[in-house]
Amino acid sequence: MNRFQRKLVKARHKLAWRKIEGLVFLIVFGTIFGLVGYRMGVSNMLNTIMKTAHDLLMNTVFYIMGITVLAGAMGKLLIEFGVIRLLEMLLAPLMRPLFNLPGVAALGGLMTFFSDNPAIIGLAHDRNFSGYFKKYELVSLTNFGTAFGMGLIVITFMIGKGFAAASLVGLAGAVAGAIVSTRMMQKLVRPLIKDADEAPEESGELPVVGDISFKSKGPIFLRFLNSILDGGREGVDLGLAIIPGVLIISSMVMLFTFGPADAGIGYQGLAYEGVPFMPWLAGKLDWLFRLLFGFNSPELIAFPITSLGAVGAALSLISTFLAHGIVGGNEIAVFTAMGMCWSGYLSTHTAMLDALKYRELTSKALFSHTLGGLVAGVFAHYLYIAIF
Repeated sequence: MNRFQRKLVKARHKLAWRKIEGLVFLIVFGTIFGLVGYRMGVSNMLNTIMKTAHDLLMNTVFYIMGITVLAGAMGKLLIEFGVIRLLEMLLAPLMRPLFNLPGVAALGGLMTFFSDNPAIIGLAHDRNFSGYFKKYELVSLTNFGTAFGMGLIVITFMIGKGFAAASLVGLAGAVAGAIVSTRMMQKLVRPLIKDADEAPEESGELPVVGDISFKSKGPIFLRFLNSILDGGREGVDLGLAIIPGVLIISSMVMLFTFGPADAGIGYQGLAYEGVPFMPWLAGKLDWLFRLLFGFNSPELIAFPITSLGAVGAALSLISTFLAHGIVGGNEIAVFTAMGMCWSGYLSTHTAMLDALKYRELTSKALFSHTLGGLVAGVFAHYLYIAIF
């Protein structure tokens, strides 16, 4: 068999597999929504999906976008006028004992806290920043940075709902999760990276912590104005970026979380109705979720599950939970911890590691971060109990 024939056979196999894949998808998709449509009524199901997506867009997405715009402006101001560098120097002594990372890593954590997960990759490509790290440490920045992604937005959102103290407890939980995730990642990848034990390469004299500057030039007022406008614009971009996740993921999660709005009347095609499959499934392990996180309602498991893909989408669940009266300070602390620590890592980890040219380590990063998020939730739960 010559080279052309081998390519032809390979192409035919690929085409055959695509056909099988399409058939399997249609069967699974049709079965799931066929059963939901049978239970709710097809018309009610379609109306519920559209009304839920519309309500999420109008009452949740724009609320979160308002937060992202203000948080973006504030974050840019803090960077422009040196507050981030000051915080970096204050936090630097904690990096090695807690995360086994050089002190300059504090800058990466702060950048993702004020923006989103991928901000750490931009820094990792900066020679002035990456020069401090051994290679296995640099790879672990994927987990470290993700653990604080969108942190300011998550905390601001929870404070806006009246849970300031609980959100700070959640921040402590996210730090605990970050420690576990980062150190576990380092332990798993260190044997796989040949020069793990070598000192960082030096190209002349490395800058001291705090020398990495984002300061622009010009009069103070102009810098102030440019900072809030640029930061606000980045907040708009981030707010727009979360729309697909909120509308698609949250609508589907809601569809499998809550039952009819009025059990006596049945399904009416209203927003947030659905088939309570997820609570039924979570109810099988109700004792475990109560032990780990203090959840008293199985519906609450929807938040951490949604956080796996998009924390912005998970935040959209809070208003519904509050309307049902099933969340309090403990739940908000756990949500803040797990939402921050996971912050949609399933949708960003692969791209981040690919940017660092270590895509083959994705499975280890995902495992480490899954464990870190669980630790974050457990730590926040028991810390909240201890304090309150």
